[in-house]
Amino acid sequence: MNIRRRLMSGTAAAAATALGLGALSACSSSGAAGDSSGKYDVVASFYPMAFLAERIGGSHVHVTSLTQPGQEPHDLEISARQTARLQESDAVLYLKGLQPSVDEAVAQSGIRTKIDAASLTTLEGHGGEHGEHADAHDHGEEPGGKDPHVWLDPVRYAQIAEGVGKAFEKGDPAHAADYRKNTEALVEKLNDLDTRYETGLRSTRSKTFITTHASFGYLAERYGLTQEAINGLDPESEPSAARVRDLERTAKADGVTTVFYETLVSDKTAKTLARDAHLRTDVLDPLEGITDKSRGSDYFQVMEANLKALQKALGAK
Repeated sequence: MNIRRRLMSGTAAAAATALGLGALSACSSSGAAGDSSGKYDVVASFYPMAFLAERIGGSHVHVTSLTQPGQEPHDLEISARQTARLQESDAVLYLKGLQPSVDEAVAQSGIRTKIDAASLTTLEGHGGEHGEHADAHDHGEEPGGKDPHVWLDPVRYAQIAEGVGKAFEKGDPAHAADYRKNTEALVEKLNDLDTRYETGLRSTRSKTFITTHASFGYLAERYGLTQEAINGLDPESEPSAARVRDLERTAKADGVTTVFYETLVSDKTAKTLARDAHLRTDVLDPLEGITDKSRGSDYFQVMEANLKALQKALGAK
């Protein structure tokens, strides 16, 4: 499923393709085509992919993210320079279905190692809400579409990490042992995080939370919660008046105390809903990027902050 349909203009696409083809060069595990340091050169589509590449690759990789800090990844339109940079890399790590312009550039590239995170785990369809309230309110999901926000489920993220590790081992066999060791350490940390979430959310007064857009479907499913999203899978879609009224009724019926918003998109609708329904607001970060507003400097720190926010909002016992 392509969440956003904003593709490059014909002129931009042609320019990007021309530059990309001109920059295409042979890749080898002994030296990165686009990195003068000689490290294994990896281009990642956005933060959760870059984090995996850095943790697994360690000192042997040079990682470049196509999505800059503070940039909403759903809206990314890859530039001609980025397309050329992509072509020069040894490997690309992306999540097909999240960023259409990246998907298109990768498909047209001649990169030897293309790692699609979506193919390394199972994806499911999540709409604007999840669980008992899922009825006619499917905001943002296309028929047959899949929710790409798999990194917010530590178990699925660990599955992706294992696949990335194997791809690095194959692409750069000289450092395979280190990639394997780093992957095992990362998976262990993700398993520990999963245990903390399972324990921390096991006994709560409420099981329902309201958030800006439907990025927490996998997390909700994993830990027995119900996600109610103001917007759908598209973070910038506008909710209908009927949807807002439905959320107000849900909040009252399910004992919701908090409306969550995030750092990379407008918090206006979330705060308006919270004010009208006499609820608190707090941040639940979908971890699509790290900025100075993030409650932590990396994936694990922000996920721990998200856990504390959920425990407070849901009344963890």
